[in-house]
Amino acid sequence: MHRNIRSVDDVLKLMDGLFAPQADRWTDDASDWWDGFYEDRSKPVPFFVGKPDESLVSSLDRGVIAPGRALDLGCGPGRNALYLASRGFEVDAVDLSPGAIAWAEERAAEAGADIRFHCGDAFAEGAPAGPYDLVYDSGCFHHLPPHRRVSYLQLVERTLVPGGHLALNCFAAGSMGSELPDAELYGGTGLQGGLAYTPESLRWIFSGMDEIELRRMRDEPAESPHFGEDFLWTALFRKPSPR
Repeated sequence: MHRNIRSVDDVLKLMDGLFAPQADRWTDDASDWWDGFYEDRSKPVPFFVGKPDESLVSSLDRGVIAPGRALDLGCGPGRNALYLASRGFEVDAVDLSPGAIAWAEERAAEAGADIRFHCGDAFAEGAPAGPYDLVYDSGCFHHLPPHRRVSYLQLVERTLVPGGHLALNCFAAGSMGSELPDAELYGGTGLQGGLAYTPESLRWIFSGMDEIELRRMRDEPAESPHFGEDFLWTALFRKPSPR
């Protein structure tokens, strides 16, 4: 990055740097930390399982969302990308971590799934650009520092077709994650593992979209074919069509 600021992107990158060297930062070298996180695939991490989110399965089974083009943000080992492909979606999947993408590609090869994986920053030039009928996010949003919500909303607005859906799962306040006010996060505390949200805060952030559903994710037992943890909100929003 140049020493002198001349664009909004320069400001955002400068603010990204305020979170270094926090492990959960969203910066150019964040992939190093996430690679270490994904290195031991045997760790008892809930979302390492090869299961789709119960909320995604439910939305598709109820016909709330229909197959089309989908972008899986922060796809990790690819469990939801694979499920989307199995239900007839044309899928692009992006993640910062080369290790996560490699794991996801292995799973896709084993399943015979045709998914376009992209390793890199979803907000950067050259990232998948759509247009998409569905932007799916299971755990990316709550790892973004507050200023990157601007980038996130711009990505959704830019890539999602009118009438398309944003589906996301994020930490629920009172259960998991930091509940500090945004301003206090810039005092050196970092994201403390991720940010927690209330229904009111999610509705305010995504107030430009129509709310379809906002509830706690169902807690799924280990033997369930679906992933579910009740410390997460699961939300579904729709981009309004032009009037």
